[in-house]
Amino acid sequence: MTAETITAEASGTWKLGDLPVHRIGFGAMRLTGSAAFHHGTPSDRERSLAVLRRAVELGVNHMDTAAFYFSSLRSANELINSALSPYPDDLVVVTKVGPHRDHQGEWGTAARPDQLRGHVEENLRQLGRDHLDVVNFRRQRQDSIAEHFGALAELRTAGLIRHLGVSSVEPRHLAEALEIAPVVCVQNRYAVDRPDPVGDEVLRLCGEHGIAFVPFYAVAGDAGEHGATAAHDEAVLSVARAHGVSAAQVRIAWTLHQGPHVLAIPGTGNPAHLAENVAAGAIELTGEELALLDTARSGTG
Repeated sequence: MTAETITAEASGTWKLGDLPVHRIGFGAMRLTGSAAFHHGTPSDRERSLAVLRRAVELGVNHMDTAAFYFSSLRSANELINSALSPYPDDLVVVTKVGPHRDHQGEWGTAARPDQLRGHVEENLRQLGRDHLDVVNFRRQRQDSIAEHFGALAELRTAGLIRHLGVSSVEPRHLAEALEIAPVVCVQNRYAVDRPDPVGDEVLRLCGEHGIAFVPFYAVAGDAGEHGATAAHDEAVLSVARAHGVSAAQVRIAWTLHQGPHVLAIPGTGNPAHLAENVAAGAIELTGEELALLDTARSGTG
């Protein structure tokens, strides 16, 4: 099989609450330009729409987005709505609230709990939905997330949200959330080249509770919102050569090998990269290769 014929089904499945998804999903942040937010040049609209439609053709049924994913000319939510509405029955759209950008793209202060309803309603309007499948609360240095998560739990009870998740959290924040309402996913920064004992513990706790762990910047690494990193560890490059795949694909494969509850949401505005990202879900790493990558990650190699 070639990258163009491998579908997201090869990555396996997990459930976000009662919603089954393939473990390879799609992150919409890079749809709006050559880099996230206002860092690059705006994307070609028709190409972005084509990427979204091709993702669904390749079996992707988990889309990650946010109202604050926009460039000077493009909005990720609007692109998803235009490309995919009416939405496929099995498509799960996950969004996040908490951070805020004004219409000029400048970052505002973190939302207060009473402002989160407005964030949810903005996503509903942009996506053309009457409810949101999953909403993550993205923590921004708050010591406690109880009030914010509680506000979202009230919106869940009101029927605006089906399931809840949290993002950028430590174990204590996850514990706080679980005291308030069910948590179906945790979205944290996590990558093969970033030693992260706290992240490792969150990943473990998610596995114990049957919660999806959804890393972001798994491919971008230290480059973060600026796009996929070009600085790959020799261990990653060695494994890539052995499989005849790209370093980015190895990074995705390593992510999925961290547990059956781990999902990947690589993003791209490039159709060829999309096919490669999806195909990474079929890569089987050996125990020796995983040990090599883990040793390099811990800095003991």
